[in-house]
Amino acid sequence: MTLSESELQRYARHIVLPQFGGAGQQTLKSSSVLIVGAGGLGSPVVQYLAAAGVGKLVLIDDDQVSLSNLQRQTIHQTNKVALPKVESARDFAIALNPEIEVVAINARFNAENGPELVAGVDVVVDGSDNFDTRHLVADICEQCQTTLVSGAVGQFDGSITTLKPHATDEQGNLLPRYKDIFPKNDRATTLPTCEEAGILGALTGVVGSMQAMEVIKELTGIGDSLAGRLVMYDSKSARWTEIAYTRGHD
Repeated sequence: MTLSESELQRYARHIVLPQFGGAGQQTLKSSSVLIVGAGGLGSPVVQYLAAAGVGKLVLIDDDQVSLSNLQRQTIHQTNKVALPKVESARDFAIALNPEIEVVAINARFNAENGPELVAGVDVVVDGSDNFDTRHLVADICEQCQTTLVSGAVGQFDGSITTLKPHATDEQGNLLPRYKDIFPKNDRATTLPTCEEAGILGALTGVVGSMQAMEVIKELTGIGDSLAGRLVMYDSKSARWTEIAYTRGHD
């Protein structure tokens, strides 16, 4: 897929990068990404993937923009309050980069619409705010053999990992699933939402930007994948912690 003159200018700082170049940019242009949630994590994901030139972004969220969102959901503006988040996010992304396609789906990700949406993209990003949805997204991605970049935030802490349970490591072992690091019956999966517990706004920018970075890496094949690694960020102490995890028994 060739790049136009305007795209060559827009992505010039990508194209001069060693190990990325024009080939990497063309890969992004031909790629599609599903973003589940257009809120705190989805905002930086939408912003940076649109800016990076991912050819097609599919956004799904059933919520509307509220004034309390704007402290952290930075792609939405005050004049967008009461509009569907996916419409606000689409407007932002197209204004930033009219070279890309953005599909806005004003609905909740569920077991009915999920399989078709996941099967139609190269990578999925989960920016949802509850473990039920995260487990559902992970299960459907596993069924469709689609790579998933999953992030979570709460109050002052965040985490991110990549799920590719359909792939194997260098020893031929299947890579772990979401439930291997976050079991469905774990008490940690019942933590309160941001609405209930609060959230430091800038934290979502840190974790969401990392998610966008990991998506770009997965699409272009640069760097080391976060599959089998959970990276946690404590914003109050400015500390990063990494935990390795493996596949459990089926």
